[in-house]
Amino acid sequence: MRRTAHRLGVTATVAVLAFTGAGWAVGTASAAPIAPAYACAYYSGNALTVYGDTGPRVQQAQCLLSHWRYLTVSDIDGKFGDHTLHAVRSFQSDHHLTVDGEVGVHTWAALYGT
Repeated sequence: MRRTAHRLGVTATVAVLAFTGAGWAVGTASAAPIAPAYACAYYSGNALTVYGDTGPRVQQAQCLLSHWRYLTVSDIDGKFGDHTLHAVRSFQSDHHLTVDGEVGVHTWAALYGT
């Protein structure tokens, strides 16, 4: 359901409370996909990540997928299993990438929004 809403361009505005260094600021933010590269800090490369892999690369991919709303935060476990595979394939299909279920250079770039 979340992916469908994303594909249709549905957005929502929510209140945001953020610490700016000089104090707290209140603003609004869109529920559209955020710039996920700034929120995930498990891994910073673009090495091939595939079904069966474990560790920080997988956590990074899962974190980015959660920001694009293909996974939830509770899905970030560092294990590239069936659920992550389905999310990667859906993301690839929706972003007009080769649907192979592997997080390679092009999929990493798309996940980072570049």
